[in-house]
Amino acid sequence: MSLDPNDERPPYLQVSGILRAEILTKKFEPGTQLPSGPELSKRFGVARGTVTKALDMLRDEGLIVTRKGSGSFVRERTERPVGLRPHLEMAFADSQVSVDFAGFSSETLHSAMQEPLDRIRAGRLRPQSIAVRLLLPDTSAPMAVPTLVDGLKDDPVLRDRARNIALTNAAGIQHSVEVLAEMGLVETATVDVKVYRATSLFKLYIINRRDVFFGFYPLRERTLAVEGEARTFYDVTGKDTTLFHHAAGPDGESMGSQYVTQATTWFESVWSTIAFERDA
Repeated sequence: MSLDPNDERPPYLQVSGILRAEILTKKFEPGTQLPSGPELSKRFGVARGTVTKALDMLRDEGLIVTRKGSGSFVRERTERPVGLRPHLEMAFADSQVSVDFAGFSSETLHSAMQEPLDRIRAGRLRPQSIAVRLLLPDTSAPMAVPTLVDGLKDDPVLRDRARNIALTNAAGIQHSVEVLAEMGLVETATVDVKVYRATSLFKLYIINRRDVFFGFYPLRERTLAVEGEARTFYDVTGKDTTLFHHAAGPDGESMGSQYVTQATTWFESVWSTIAFERDA
């Protein structure tokens, strides 16, 4: 695969994107050595420094390790702690983009989507369709968290606060995605939101039915002034969540493929049964 002369991205981003896809689809199996720098430079028709910069990106993402005097190798385990953002940005290069999210709120997703959406508005990415589904907890009934530290008592004020955070981010995602179709930049763009009666103690992202990111929310004690009154309560901490990445490969029996299948099955089963649209 050579570089696309019509791609406006810098060459090192194109090289890293191609190699990333080949690693995640198991063209380069875990533990195998990548071609040398000169070989990659010749393959892509770029300078050695461009290859070095591309490999640095893959190393920062945890996809490869470099052994002095030996070269670069695909990590033995790709189910590892990772950052969501670079993989989400890569996913928007596909013609059909789908993002399914289940979690406490979509705050992290809202932030991570801004870069690829900006690139669509600038004409640097051109997907045909974008479909986002958000599966959030129903805050109209008592929840495990947020809950007051004193006696683990339910507090409707805290639940209203959680609801407002979730609604604000969901509305932000909905507006920024759906306006792309209104502007004629994509053919279709939809954002659907449902809730279900459970407390979200983990977050799950399913991207293009190919990549899954999963992590548990740590809980912590917080004291905040809510509606003019100090409240000490237990709450989830999304920013401290470690995400693990599982990618579907060409082998449907691989661990990554099975994980993606089961995560997708779980999401679809909840979405189509006990989840319902929440009133604004």
